Amino acid sequence: MASSGSNSGTTGSTLLLPLSEAINLSIDQVNFVVCQLFALLASVWFRLYLHPSKTSSYVRHAVATLLGLYLALFCFGWYTLHFVVQSGISYYIMIVVGAGHMHKFCFVIAFGYLTLCQVSRVYLFDYGQYSADFTGPMMIITQKITSLAFEIHDGMARKEEHLTPVQKTLAIRTMPSLLEYLSYNCNFMGILAGPLYTYKDYMAFIEGRTLHMKCAEVNGKGNGQCGQSEPSPVTPVLFKLLVCGISLSFHLTVTKVFPVEHNIDETFVKTASLTSRVFYLYFSLLAARPKYYFAWNLADAINNAAGFGFNGYDEKGNARWDLISNLNIVNIEFATSFKMFIDNWNIQTAHWFKRVCYDRCLYYPTAATFVLSAMWHGVYPGYYMTFLTGIPMTLAARAIRNNVRSCFIKSPAVNLFYDVITWIATMIAISYTVVPFVLLSVESSLKFYRSWYYSLHIVALLIILVLPMKPRRKENEQNHSEQKQLEEENVLTMNSYSATNNNLNQIPRPS
Repeated sequence: MASSGSNSGTTGSTLLLPLSEAINLSIDQVNFVVCQLFALLASVWFRLYLHPSKTSSYVRHAVATLLGLYLALFCFGWYTLHFVVQSGISYYIMIVVGAGHMHKFCFVIAFGYLTLCQVSRVYLFDYGQYSADFTGPMMIITQKITSLAFEIHDGMARKEEHLTPVQKTLAIRTMPSLLEYLSYNCNFMGILAGPLYTYKDYMAFIEGRTLHMKCAEVNGKGNGQCGQSEPSPVTPVLFKLLVCGISLSFHLTVTKVFPVEHNIDETFVKTASLTSRVFYLYFSLLAARPKYYFAWNLADAINNAAGFGFNGYDEKGNARWDLISNLNIVNIEFATSFKMFIDNWNIQTAHWFKRVCYDRCLYYPTAATFVLSAMWHGVYPGYYMTFLTGIPMTLAARAIRNNVRSCFIKSPAVNLFYDVITWIATMIAISYTVVPFVLLSVESSLKFYRSWYYSLHIVALLIILVLPMKPRRKENEQNHSEQKQLEEENVLTMNSYSATNNNLNQIPRPS
């Protein structure tokens, strides 16, 4: 895997150009998949030959970083410099500014740099057309930069009694070295497609402390497994690769039959019945998701193959490898609420939004989280239309659940009826909401919503106005004194809402 060029409009390697022409896929897509498969093999080697018991943390950090930058060079060419520059600037800010304010400066600088790159990619290159999306890895690096800055701020600049339980667990009390920082941001296991993970979990993996750390958290029957050897990731890796194969096959066949753009075809809108349009809307967005199931399961398998992702044992004593999993397909496809869907889609990004935005936002945290999500994804107008639509949809779904659900849990039959109805409503609402994310442009997005007469927008607003909204409970630690509670930041319990990352014209963008 070497050499790079731009013979086909890519800044990455053209070594695989004959293969891309043979299978009729763009060189950028082929480079991405081949590099991920190479990373999978490298992960097996990394776990077997650079195990913490055989080599030092320094070597593991160095190898992981160099391999990561090499894969990035193969896929993106000189654009890889942006990954190093963004990380380097942020590290300099952390050192110079100090723990007291680094989280603010790192947040603004990392986000600003990401946004500038997204603007240049969209408006200096072909709008809405496929090109090597070097901003995809930068989205993950931005998450890592901001997460770590907040974690260091919590650990070195705030009093422990002012932290929530999650913040206490993740707080970092020593400044990372430059190598550790680059390894966390640019390692080969996650540089192309993520997912996001915490700095503490990554360092425990590199230093070989994961088994001890996770076993200490396990309750019940799983504890009996902790004295045994390190669990093997072979079975979960093979299972996730099987899911990848099924998802890729589905994407290459069924997805082409249900293009999302057909939802705004004038002939289809005028001639199709309402039932046909609803069914097509659902199936077209259903067909779009396997592309992301493939990318995220492959990314998870790569990390697991390296030994990263062990999450302790379940109640039956079985090893869990879901520490950094990014989705739960069953819960997504059978979600009975808006919240259930987005809590199981892009999971690690949902955790990031919660930790850096929702839990720390004093006013309108739901709206702030959706706006931040739109900014993080990019500068296409369709992103903002999706997330602005998501705000009333989320609030309406919450109001319905809080006011209506209790009436349908009296018997299993009634509860099943409620689940079926809410599943149908959720699938329609999700599909309606995320269409602009795929269409990208203002004109196409408004054309879609006009064809539906903005019906779900109106319904959502009416629900919000009619049904009472129950106040959210603040997440304060028990047994704190009144003074400490007044000093504590206003933190809420609700999980944040991650964006549905369904841009069908890009390489599967990481979390």
